[in-house]
Amino acid sequence: MPTPRLAGSLSSGSTSTVPVQAVLAESEKEDQFLVTFGPDDPENPKNWGRAYRWLLYRARELMSRLRTLASSSPVGITQPIEEKFRISDEVSILVVSLFVLGYSFGPILWGPLSEQGLKFRPVFIIGFVVYTGLQVGDALAPNTAALLIFRFLSGCFAASPLTNSGGLIADIWDAKTRGKALAVFSFAPFAGPTAGPIIGGYIAVAGASWRWLYWTTALFAGLCLTIIVFLIPETYTPILLAKRAQKIRAETGDSRYHAPMERAPGPPMLSQVRDILSKPFILLVNEPMLVAVTAYLAFIYGCIYLEFEAYPIVFGIDHHLNAGVVGLTFLPVLIGAFVSLILYLTIFEGIYARKADSMKPLPVPPEERLRGASWLGPIYVISYFWFGWTSYDRISFWASMLSGLFLGAGFMMIFLSLVNYTVDAYLSVSASALAVQTIVRSFAGAGFPLFATQLFNKLTPRWASTLLGLIALLLMPIPLVLTRYGPALRARSKYMPKRPN
Repeated sequence: MPTPRLAGSLSSGSTSTVPVQAVLAESEKEDQFLVTFGPDDPENPKNWGRAYRWLLYRARELMSRLRTLASSSPVGITQPIEEKFRISDEVSILVVSLFVLGYSFGPILWGPLSEQGLKFRPVFIIGFVVYTGLQVGDALAPNTAALLIFRFLSGCFAASPLTNSGGLIADIWDAKTRGKALAVFSFAPFAGPTAGPIIGGYIAVAGASWRWLYWTTALFAGLCLTIIVFLIPETYTPILLAKRAQKIRAETGDSRYHAPMERAPGPPMLSQVRDILSKPFILLVNEPMLVAVTAYLAFIYGCIYLEFEAYPIVFGIDHHLNAGVVGLTFLPVLIGAFVSLILYLTIFEGIYARKADSMKPLPVPPEERLRGASWLGPIYVISYFWFGWTSYDRISFWASMLSGLFLGAGFMMIFLSLVNYTVDAYLSVSASALAVQTIVRSFAGAGFPLFATQLFNKLTPRWASTLLGLIALLLMPIPLVLTRYGPALRARSKYMPKRPN
């Protein structure tokens, strides 16, 4: 039976019409009415214009950067908040910790929902509308309880673009480009928190009310919401195919045409909710590889937020720098991370691309993503000893500050390698795998600052940093172990796709 030709506009927003064909899946020829994408189908997000796909990608990267900036920006205004509400240092730290803790709860819903058919556009719009309102709530908070509640809820809704980024990248890029795209995107959750203390610090130094920080983040959130509404289309293939099938049925009057997600009724709603809440944790419990990778990511992520409390001790109290300059001491960390990103894209992605070409048509083993973490893991360990043993007040603060180059470079390379490895290894359930990683590392990011002051005051910055360096040393072999034993572990996994030898 011939398939119909339909006129429709590209999802990229073009107003030109192109013929659209309902293509039958090769593996399911017995189903003549199954609607799928052909290899060069213009409505397939992977076939949209390259410039347009990068535009969509950079827009979502900007949204994540502005959201993560809000997590650490209160570091520079803790003193005015303490004076306003008459709270202790420990309570003021909760302004940062509760936001990051919200990252732990948001992905429980956002990640699996992205695999259940509620894909990016509605999730993003709902998330940003609520998030924008919560920033206004922060700015108008009348007391400590209100401020802390709004901060926690802000973190929950800030998690949606971070959790779904892996799915977005898988939707619009092939495997060869996916690593580069995810690498650039992964810089956003790091660049935002690192730049946050600079903004908060200079608002405090300028003598402006601490509430201006939250008005600023509210403006950023409103900008992101505008981008979503007017620029971001749907990219999830099952939903796009379902819309195509609906259009074919309407134009042909033949109700037999259907998309893959329409062929069978879904499970009961209660079962879907249970799956949504449990799937990330089921993955974590059953996947030793995911446990190892998540533990490493949680530690390095928690230590970044710990440094947001340690830097003010070393540079603010010991070296007597003001809040604005203390914020600037994070710049070497950001620079080191950016250099590491460039190295990853030019060297390690180049190695991966050559491997992909040589192995065609077979997929590249996920272990190829671990090279960067294996090579730069040692400099991450060194950064803690460098920072700690140059932190004496009689030594120039430049010595301690420049250790941030190694800290940022090591963090970014480990983060990029392990997140790319997770996406490549788990593919169809990568959203849930990334969700559980976000949950666990966000718990670490929320918890580490709570003991940072006591750790650095009791042990001194020297021995506190030494302790962190020793833990980093214990975790450093994880990429090497996974490179050696990863194929055998993957073969026993029931969640990872089976790959040909």
